[in-house]
Amino acid sequence: MISIQNVSKVFNLKGKDIRAVDQVSLTINKGDIYGVIGYSGAGKSTFIRLLNRLEDATSGEIKIDGKDINQLKAKGLRQARQQIGMVYQHFNVLWSRTVADNIAFPLEIARIPKHKRQQRVKELIELVGLIGKEDAYPSQLSGGQKQRVGIARALANNPNVLLCDEATSALDPETTDSILQLLRDINKQLGLTIILITHEMHVIRKICNRVAVMEAGRVVEEGEVLDVFRNPKQRVTKRFVQQIMGNQQDESWQSIVGEYETDQLYKLHFIGEKTSQAVISEVAKRYPIDINILQGQITQTQKGPYGALIVYLTGEKEAIAAAIQYLQSTSVEVEVNPNAS
Repeated sequence: MISIQNVSKVFNLKGKDIRAVDQVSLTINKGDIYGVIGYSGAGKSTFIRLLNRLEDATSGEIKIDGKDINQLKAKGLRQARQQIGMVYQHFNVLWSRTVADNIAFPLEIARIPKHKRQQRVKELIELVGLIGKEDAYPSQLSGGQKQRVGIARALANNPNVLLCDEATSALDPETTDSILQLLRDINKQLGLTIILITHEMHVIRKICNRVAVMEAGRVVEEGEVLDVFRNPKQRVTKRFVQQIMGNQQDESWQSIVGEYETDQLYKLHFIGEKTSQAVISEVAKRYPIDINILQGQITQTQKGPYGALIVYLTGEKEAIAAAIQYLQSTSVEVEVNPNAS
C-alpha cells in the first residue's frame, strides 16, 4: 500500500515560491491501477516524481510498503527505487543499445550476473510482445515498440510499483490502446500497483479503477472511476468527463424544455453490468407507458459500462410513478428534470 499524507512541493523561482504540489493526501492500495489526471500545470508530473524521490518533497509523508521514502538515506533509497519502476512519455531509450541491451541496462547497474540478466531479458521481451526485435535498435522501432522497451526496462528489477508519466501521450490512438491493454495485462499477471499520470480521460476510463483529479497542485476530486463518471463534482472533472461523454447532456434539459412536458423528462444513469436496453424493455413490458429515448451515450470503464439516457415518458401519472419506482429499485439511478414544476 502507498500512503501519501499532506505532501507538498514548493519551488523557489527568482525569490518567489511556486507551490507545484499542495497538501496532497491519497491512499493507493496494492494492485490498484490508479490514475492521476490534470491539465498542464496541475502538478501531476511533479507529484509522480515525488514518489520515487526524483524530486524531494518540501513537506509531508510518503510511505511505500511501510517505508517513508523521504527519510531514506542513499543506500536505502537506491534499494527502494529498485522496487519502483518508471515509464516515461518519450521512452528514454538508449539509442546506441539494442532492445535487449536497453532492457538489460538496469540489471547491469544492479550487478546481476550475465546469465541471469539474459534469462530476465528473454522473459521481459516475451511479456511485452517484442519477440524477434531483440537485436533491433530504437531507430528501427515504432513509437509503440519503443514504449514496450521502456515498460520492459521498468520491470527489469521486479518492482512492486510501476509509475507511468504520460506513457501514452506521444502515441496514436490505436497504439495507445495496445499499450494500455499491455499495462492492464501486466497488472493482472504480476499483481503490480500502477500509478498512471495523464491528461486524457480516455486513458483513465480504459484501465484505472480509481482516479484523483488535480488542479493547481491540489487533488480536487478522488474516487472510483465509475463514481466520477456518474457524478463529477468539480468543474475541471466535468471537463474531463466531457472528453468521453461529450457536453450535450449538460445542456440537454435546457434544449429540450420547449419541446416536451418538462415533468415527464428524466435522466437515467446506468452503472456497472446493468444494460439500458434490458431495463427499458422490462419497464415497457411491466407498465402501460411509452418510453421515448431523446438522447444518450454509454461508455465502457474497467468496472463495467456507464451511461446516461434522457427519456420522455407518456402515460398515466400513476403508471409513470410506478415505473420510476421500479427503475429506482434496480441499479439505475433516476434524475428528475430540475425544470419540472
